[in-house]
Amino acid sequence: MKHILLVISFLLFSLSLHSQRDTSSIVRNYPPKTFVRETVSSNITIYPIPVRENSFTIKTDREMTMVKVTNMIGQDIFRAQYKNPVTVTKVLLKTPTRGMYLVTISFIDGTRIVKKIMIENPE
Repeated sequence: MKHILLVISFLLFSLSLHSQRDTSSIVRNYPPKTFVRETVSSNITIYPIPVRENSFTIKTDREMTMVKVTNMIGQDIFRAQYKNPVTVTKVLLKTPTRGMYLVTISFIDGTRIVKKIMIENPE
């Protein structure tokens, strides 16, 4: 009886090891993901920081094609697409609330840069 239990437990253990090996070999077959950090440097100025009113200005040394402002839960609160790329733009927000926001700037060459801004209540 002990011998049978020992054989069954050995078989179950070897099957579990075998299934683990199969799983890891499947994972190894996927190509490794590589993340490339953009080396294109951009001089981006966002002012005034912190934003105290409902507007701020973005100035860059490259041509922008899109500007998007999102809150920290991912909701778009501003989006502008430029048919004629610009290097300076003024962003007007409708009734912004106090908090942190992400400004995504897309450039003519397809690269994007994300900056954080703080919006405070006007004093």
